[in-house]
Amino acid sequence: MKVVADDKIPFLKGVLEPFADIVYVNGSKISSDHLRDADALLIRTRTICNEALLKGSGVKFIGTATIGHDHIDTAWCESNGITWKNAPGCNAWSVRQYITSTLFNLAAIHQFDLSDRVLGVVGVGNVGSKIVRTAELMGMRVYLCDPPKVRETGACGFISLKGILRECDILTFHVPLNRDGEDKTWHMVDAGLLSSVNPGTIIINSSRGEVADGTALKAALKSGKISGFVLDVWENEPDIDLELMALCDQATPHIAGYSVDGKATGTAMIIHELSRYFNLPLEKWEATGLPEPDEPVIHIDCTGLQTHEIIRKAVWHTYDVKADDTRLRSDPALFEKLRGDYPPRREFGAFTVKLSGPGSAAGMILRKMGFIVI
Repeated sequence: MKVVADDKIPFLKGVLEPFADIVYVNGSKISSDHLRDADALLIRTRTICNEALLKGSGVKFIGTATIGHDHIDTAWCESNGITWKNAPGCNAWSVRQYITSTLFNLAAIHQFDLSDRVLGVVGVGNVGSKIVRTAELMGMRVYLCDPPKVRETGACGFISLKGILRECDILTFHVPLNRDGEDKTWHMVDAGLLSSVNPGTIIINSSRGEVADGTALKAALKSGKISGFVLDVWENEPDIDLELMALCDQATPHIAGYSVDGKATGTAMIIHELSRYFNLPLEKWEATGLPEPDEPVIHIDCTGLQTHEIIRKAVWHTYDVKADDTRLRSDPALFEKLRGDYPPRREFGAFTVKLSGPGSAAGMILRKMGFIVI
């Protein structure tokens, strides 16, 4: 059995070697030549799995260690007997951490209190649902929009896209990339949508670059229709629009889901799927040896601090998104390198918060956010 794998999939090396011949290749450079006698292909987002790559190969199984799967021509794979699997929800907690840090960053840039703002979450799946809960814990009023979920489940408590544009100050998008159909999301954030938002609205996109029309975003900001936007994902990655980046409140190189924890979970999920397909004894494998944070204990003297300030200190201790913004702006040409060499980032649950002084309200919130609080 032969497996070709993206050499950037973390924690993978050494796992499959007892059971298969493994060839590690840079994800963007995997070619049909690599796959001629391969049985399985393990990837991340940089490998485009379509007829051009797969026709004539021996590949029977594709596993992507990512939530998204728009880089896989799923229809072609299915019609040609190739099983594909993704890792839904693997990095949901990581994106939640990114958005939480981002909201505090926006509050600092625009000088507002989060409890005075209304957040609209478009796409309330594995990621969006966690952001809803966290934003509510931070005192924000939150509206939910997810038409496919409402149709499929009859869920209550959701409003239409038109309604969420009318009600919210900040909009964050957590949708898959659908290029057509009733639930098309390609250029969902376009000139028409942006003309309908409340003046001064802030847009956050950490889903897929093509969900937002960059030209329309630039025009909306220049006209004053929106007061800012945050992009972690970009059209034409890694060749990003530098004018768009310069206009962003916050610009990062597609790393919202790049926590060590999320990567480890994604790898485990595709190993489990591969094991089920090929009957390997790895269905319960989990990554070990995740690096400890440099400072796993967060000491906060709560004297004189408001609850939101205590929470912000804890969140930014685990991850201050401004560092990623600075790295990308310093040299946008290093977009891929910044992703490939991304420093270890642990999620909230890897940290213990020690509060002194009057911080009991913040402690309860931090505990509900996943921190260990003592």
